[in-house]
Amino acid sequence: MPGIKKAAILLIALGPEASAPVFKHLRDDEIERLTLEIASLTSVEMEEKAAVLREFHQLFVAQQAIAQGGIQYAKELLEKALGPQKAHEVLSRLTAALTVRPFDFMKKADPMQVLNFLQNEHPQTIALVLSYLDPKQAAPILSALPPELQTEVATRIATMSGAAPEVIDEIEAILEQKLASTAFSDVRQAGGIEQVVAILNGVDRSTERTILEALAERDPELAEEIKKRMFVFEDIILLDDRSVQRVIREVANEDLLLALKAASEDVKAHIFRNMSQRMAENFREEMEYMGPVRLRDVEDAQQRIVAVIRRLEEAGEIIISRRGDEIIV
Repeated sequence: MPGIKKAAILLIALGPEASAPVFKHLRDDEIERLTLEIASLTSVEMEEKAAVLREFHQLFVAQQAIAQGGIQYAKELLEKALGPQKAHEVLSRLTAALTVRPFDFMKKADPMQVLNFLQNEHPQTIALVLSYLDPKQAAPILSALPPELQTEVATRIATMSGAAPEVIDEIEAILEQKLASTAFSDVRQAGGIEQVVAILNGVDRSTERTILEALAERDPELAEEIKKRMFVFEDIILLDDRSVQRVIREVANEDLLLALKAASEDVKAHIFRNMSQRMAENFREEMEYMGPVRLRDVEDAQQRIVAVIRRLEEAGEIIISRRGDEIIV
C-alpha cells in the first residue's frame, strides 16, 4: 500500500480533531496530496484500517525506544515484542523515514533568508547547498547573487558529481550547528547538469541569459549542453499560438514531419491547431503514409527545430512560457 494512502487512512481513523494539527507541520504540496488522497477514499475496509493503525503503533513504539535508549535498545525491545523478522522490518522502515536529507533544515526557510545566510560563503558551499534545495527555492537565491557569483555557482553545480558525507556534515555543522543523519553510502549525489537546468528554468530571463552567456565564455560545451536540456521538443506546448505559427513558418516541413512522428498527442494537437486546415490535413496524410523512420533521424529533426526556437526566443520574436512561472519575453 502506498505511503500516501496509509497516511490518509491513519488521519481518517484518528478523526478531524486529532488530524487537524498534523497539517500544520506539512508543506503545501504534502497537504494537497494528502487532501486529494483523503477525498478519493470513499470507503476503507476495516482490515486496511487495522493494518495501518498496527503499523503506526509499531513505528511509534520503535521511535520512542530509539529516543530513550538508542537503536540497540529498540531492536531488543521489538524483537521481544514482535520477533526478529518483524522487528527488522519495523526498524528498516523507521530508519528510512528518519534519514534526513542534507540541508533539509533550510527547506522551509524563505529564499531571501537563505540568501542572507549564504551570500558570504565560498561559491562551492553555495553550489552544494543549492544543489540540494528544491529548484523553486534555489532559483530566486541564484537570481539574487551578484552576476559574477551566479556564473561561478552555476558552473560548480553543473560540474558537481558528488560530495563526501563528512564534507557535507562539516558544512551543515558550520551553517546550522546541526549534523545530518549518518549516510549509508560513501558518496551522496548532488548537483549535475539536470539540477542547474531545473534551477535556471525557474530564474528570470535576464538572469538566465547572463549566466548562460558567461558560461559560454568559460565552458562553451557545458553551456550548449545546458541550453539543449532547458528546452526540448515536447516543450513546444509552452509556446503561445502566435509563437507556434512563427516557428512553423521558419522550420522546414520535412523536419516538422519527422519531429512529429514520435511526438505526443498533445504536441501534435498544439501544432496542428496553429496550421491552416488544409496544411494540417496534408501533414496528417503524409504522416499516415510515412514508412518507418530511424529514431535518430526523428531526434535530429527535433533538435533542429529546438535550435530554431531558441534562436527566435533570443531574438525576441517568440515567447516561451516557463513551467508554472510568468511569461518571459
